[in-house]
Amino acid sequence: MNIDISEEAGVRYLHFGSSWIQGAMRIARPYALELDYTREMMVPLLLNDADWPRRVLQVGLGAASVTKFLHRHRPQAKITVVEIEPRVTAAARQFFKLPDDDERIEIHHADGADFVIDSAAAYDLILVDGFDAEASTGRLDTLPFYLDCRARLAEDGLICVNLLSRRKDFRQSVKRLEEAFDGHAMAFPSCDSGNAIALAAVPPTRATPLGELRAAATRLKRDTGLNLLPTLARLAQSRHLAGGLLHL
Repeated sequence: MNIDISEEAGVRYLHFGSSWIQGAMRIARPYALELDYTREMMVPLLLNDADWPRRVLQVGLGAASVTKFLHRHRPQAKITVVEIEPRVTAAARQFFKLPDDDERIEIHHADGADFVIDSAAAYDLILVDGFDAEASTGRLDTLPFYLDCRARLAEDGLICVNLLSRRKDFRQSVKRLEEAFDGHAMAFPSCDSGNAIALAAVPPTRATPLGELRAAATRLKRDTGLNLLPTLARLAQSRHLAGGLLHL
């Protein structure tokens, strides 16, 4: 697998030997989330207090955008990253300002699916964003993997998955998540890039009023600069906010 770096209009991009973008960083704002889908992967922060999460598992490092954001804005979080390709980690350190902080960021070079099977830890948040050069997820979008992730989640844990489809058809992926989490799963309306973010939670059901989500998004924007209010506006137009409640 080739690892390529490109730059355009002040943004640095990571590629795996193809035109598919595997990560991006605005050079003038290296700790901001440049790509829409990385921003939407932070929606779980709206569903919990500011001292959450404390233990994060990130499958797939990419350009380390999410890693850097959580490292900066959730200082209580211990982040475990599983990245199958050591050269991706090297590129993230050299070109994308991945922090050198062994106390709070623990990186394992391993297959993400195998790591989840072998792990005995419990995580508050599991983030899954792993693709190869052909934008394939392999075992990371399968029912066994999602069941293994459920087993690794804390009682109030959440899993957040980046789904990518050239046809913007994520139904089978969402069905697998729903089966693994007893129906407690959903996918946001897809981004223009062809990505859709899916969430799943360990039962029982949680229902969050839209007003609470907007208040949390306003606080997050104030504290971090990340604006998730447009994401909530898109959600409000979907079936996921029936009755003004987000059910998960």
